[in-house]
Amino acid sequence: MSERSPGRRVLFRIVSLAVLAFTAAFLPTCRSTGDATERRIGRIDERAGDEIMVAGRLVHTGAPVVLWTDPGGYDAYRVERRFSPPDQSAWSAIEGAIGSPNRYSLRRSGLDEETLERVRGGGWTLEDLQRTVDQFVLHYDVSGTSRQCFKILHDRRGLSVHFLLDIDGTIYQTLDVKERAWHATKANDRSVGIEIAHIGAYEEVRGTPLETWYDRDGSGYRIRLPDWMGDGGVRTRGFVGRPATDRFVEGEINGRELVQPDFTPEQYDSLIKLTAALCTVLPRIECDFPRNENGAPLNRVMTDEEFVRYRGVLGHQHVQDNKIDPGPAMDWERVIGGARRIMRRNR
Repeated sequence: MSERSPGRRVLFRIVSLAVLAFTAAFLPTCRSTGDATERRIGRIDERAGDEIMVAGRLVHTGAPVVLWTDPGGYDAYRVERRFSPPDQSAWSAIEGAIGSPNRYSLRRSGLDEETLERVRGGGWTLEDLQRTVDQFVLHYDVSGTSRQCFKILHDRRGLSVHFLLDIDGTIYQTLDVKERAWHATKANDRSVGIEIAHIGAYEEVRGTPLETWYDRDGSGYRIRLPDWMGDGGVRTRGFVGRPATDRFVEGEINGRELVQPDFTPEQYDSLIKLTAALCTVLPRIECDFPRNENGAPLNRVMTDEEFVRYRGVLGHQHVQDNKIDPGPAMDWERVIGGARRIMRRNR
């Protein structure tokens, strides 16, 4: 082999390395692209377990989520009763008790004829929904656990809500957010709704469910499910729910002086994450709550004019004057402050 000058040897090595790099990197990539495409066909991908469904798209929340399509989920699309014996659950057996086989309907407010015709079959785009939804309504369920709430809401009352939040922080989604759930009268067209598992707020403790649903042990107040409820359907085995504040909170809502145990830390954590996710994917929902002239949480129903203008997170108590949920214990600053911090980190 003839000798080469040092300069030519260096150049030869550079060219050789470049050819090898091209051969190793480019050609296998071409082959693997085809192979990867073939491998994807028919492959089942698992959810991570924190996603909600918004206009057919999966949106991460960072909180535990059970969809209506998951094992153990609560499906508000189904007509029959979920918790009745099979021979008593069909629509033919219950149509006299519930007015409609559907517990939800179509969002119509503000839609032009062309959009209405397109979405009436379910064909919502995310952009359609982003123009339509601007409120997130918080309720407590007065049922104690999400399983009991779905049983009463869906099976007995013929109503619906998008999300249920159990005492252990598990979020159950029962309908795609695109649907008009029946949970808050005049807010339904423009809102997303959530029922937070909680036995409720009352004017006193004695003689009310608060007396039997809560007791104290060495660590403070705890939720005590009634014997007839068993584990209540709570997904976390052996879960002991404790109010985030170890005292009953007192406050006035819509002219009534009320007492209420706080929600659990697990519920606050999941509610904060869900609020951040909804305010991000549906940006017309402003990450804030109704405030009085001093900036404190508003403790009364909104006037018609206030309600029409309002965009953000609110309570059932702000929609109807005969409602008091989510009650005086709801820590609005904790929820909104936490959601805002998540949203700032994710920018």
